Parts: sequence; C-alpha cells; structure tokens
Amino acid sequence: MTTGDRHIPFARLHNFRDLGGHRAADGRTVRWGLLYRADSLGKLRADEGASEAERADWDRFLGLGVRAVVDLRYDWEIDAKGRVPELPGLAYHHLSIEHRPYDQAALGQDVAPGPYLAERYMEVAHDGVKEIRGALDVIAGAGAEDAPLVFHCASGKDRTGLIAALVLALLGVPDDDVVADFALTELASERLLADWRATHPDAGAIWPGYGRAPAEVMTLFLAELTRRHGSVRAYAEELLEVDEQFVTALRDALLEGEAGQGGEQGRV
Repeated sequence: MTTGDRHIPFARLHNFRDLGGHRAADGRTVRWGLLYRADSLGKLRADEGASEAERADWDRFLGLGVRAVVDLRYDWEIDAKGRVPELPGLAYHHLSIEHRPYDQAALGQDVAPGPYLAERYMEVAHDGVKEIRGALDVIAGAGAEDAPLVFHCASGKDRTGLIAALVLALLGVPDDDVVADFALTELASERLLADWRATHPDAGAIWPGYGRAPAEVMTLFLAELTRRHGSVRAYAEELLEVDEQFVTALRDALLEGEAGQGGEQGRV
C-alpha cells in the first residue's frame, strides 16, 4: 500500500483510512495495517437484515483483523446512531473527548472554518485530557500487542483528527505531514455531506464548512498548541502526563524500520 491508498473503500463508511506509511523524524515509518481512523462504525451492520452492501462492508471490516475500537463520540450520539457491532475478541472503548457540543451544520454562512474549528479543537485538547490520555493508552497498548485498532467519531474529521494529530506528533511525524493527513478528509467531504442531507431532507442552508477539513484548521491548531505550551510534546507532558517512557513505548509499538536514518534533530 502507498501513502496515496489510505482510504479503504466501504459502501457506508466514507472516511476510513490507514495511518501507516508516515515517516517519523528518526527515519522509521508508521506501520501499515495497525492503526486506523474512521467515521462512525455505527454504520456497520452484522445483523440478518443487513443489505448486500452492508454485509460486504462488515466482511471488509472483519478482514482487517481489528481487535480494538475507540469510540470518541458522546453518549447521545451512540444512543442515536449505534456503535460497532459486538464481536468476540473485539474490545470496545468509549472515550468521549469533547465536552462542549456544537452544531456545525447550523453555523452561520460567514463563519470561517479555520479559526473556528481550531478554537474548538483547543477546547477539546484542554477539556478532554482524561479521555485523550485514555485513548493514547489504548492505542499504545494495542500497538504493543500487534492488535489493529480503529478510533473514530461521527465523521472521522474533528475529534478523530485531533487524536490522529497527537499520535502522529508524538511519533515524531513532521507537522506538514500531520496537516496533510488531516486534510485527506476532503476526499470524503462530498459523501459525508450527502449522508447529512439524506437524514435532514427538509433542512435549509447548511454551513459551507460542514464535512470539510481544510489544512488551515490543523495548521492553526498545532500553532496555537505550540504557542501555549511550547510544542505538542510539551502539551502532552504537561496536561496528559505523557513521559519519555510512554513516548518510547508508543514509537516502538507503532513504528517500523531502523531509527537514526532520518537525522532527527533534538527531541520531537
């Protein structure tokens, strides 16, 4: 698989992709087939009433060998939309990292996505420290056990994007690549919007930024996190209580290849 093949095609999941292949500053790369990010796995169906396309989606999911799921949504989202179907050997972790809900679809037409969403991400980064650290612990543990894991929210963009950014940053992936990974949701934006329209047929004007993931959002978020804390790593140390031992274990679990080939300068 190449870095251009990150999106894994499903009929009902639009933003399911592999985080493998990103190159860290020490020369190692993120392992393929181990860490996935996605939109809501509540769209998967394994019951007898599932359509042919839904059964094909479930079979594809099973084929990935996923052994752990981290669901970042609110309780009420899970109640309304469902969760990943239960499966023997599949660990399910519910960690709602966002504490201040807001309705993106209803935002004003003149709200700029970059500054607005970056500010929301900063809220999550500071409100949800307990749940974020919990998600990082689960991800590190799954990696150490060679157990493929998926973390997801509703669209696989905002809460999922924040966790992906923190993981990649702690692995030593450069900011430009973290931003580029975030922006790949743009390839799924049209389908995400179509889903929303299908469930809200009588809705009027919708925020132009709905389902979008412009690079500016993540660029502003990383810059603000760095401005306030010195670096993403410093934020993780200060608020998430991530230490050197944890980062080393995370990198050893999720990276492959030999360290030292990338000429890493200082601590990332």
